[in-house]
This record gives sequence, structure tokens and C-alpha cells, in this order.
Amino acid sequence: MTIALRPMDPHDWGAVERIYADGIASGLATFEATTPERDVFFASRVDGLSSVAVDASGSIVGWVAASQVSARAVYRGVVEHSVYVAHGQHGRGIGGMLLRRLIADADALGIWTIQSAIFPENVGSIRLHEREGFRVVGTRERIARMPDGAWRDTVLLERRGELG
Repeated sequence: MTIALRPMDPHDWGAVERIYADGIASGLATFEATTPERDVFFASRVDGLSSVAVDASGSIVGWVAASQVSARAVYRGVVEHSVYVAHGQHGRGIGGMLLRRLIADADALGIWTIQSAIFPENVGSIRLHEREGFRVVGTRERIARMPDGAWRDTVLLERRGELG
């Protein structure tokens, strides 16, 4: 398997959006009902913390991106991330590659906490994060509603960097 990682570019949006939409359709990835507009997506991400995984054919098969958790200066080193792997590409190590890139990039930028909220049913993602040094902080019960009105819990995971 030949996978290369590179910074995400706005020109990647078509593939990134398709992978995101597949995650939405799975019911395991996000509270969102639809993908955001491209410019909204990129405007909400921290520069230097968005990457794509590209296979030997040049197809994007996964992505990772992070956003600030707060506009307050005291939280400047805390980000929340999302990692998505294309349908049919799971179990190939792509998610781990993307998380390791995110961690290295975050460390280089002085980020001290990377967090993620994952549905408890998404056991594969929780295990992936634990393998990459994230720890479960707790479960947030009935934290938000799905578009159909169903309440969902999330497991909060974090990875503390050297500064934290």
C-alpha cells in the first residue's frame, strides 16, 4: 500500500466532501446532516493542521483537520480534530497515518491538547485514537441531538502534547 500525506488544499474539496458525506451517511461520524460549504469548512480550520492521504492512483482516501475549541487566548493551544477515511479504505492504517501527521504538525505549532468527540458506537475510531496516544477523558451524555431529534452521547478523547 502506497499512501502519501500532504497538506489539504481547497482544490481537494470535492474528494474531501465525498468522504465527509460518507461519514455523515454512516451515522457514526458526526452530528452534521450535510457537509458545509467549502469556504466555511476551510475558514474554520487551523492553518497547518489539515492533511489528506493520497493513494498511488492519486485519489484522496482520507483526511484530517482541526479547529480551535475557543476564540479565547487561554485556549490557543487546544484544538478539536476530525479524521475521516474513505468508504472501503478502513483497516489499512490510513487513519493512524493521518493522526500521526496531525500530532506532529500540532506539536510543531505549540498545540498542547488535541481532542475529539466520538460516538461510543464508533469503537474502531476510539481504538485508533487510543493506539495513537489519546486517552478517554469521559463520556458526555446526551450532549447533542441528531438531525432526527435523537439524543447522542460522545466519548471525549484527548492527547496532551509536551507543553500540556
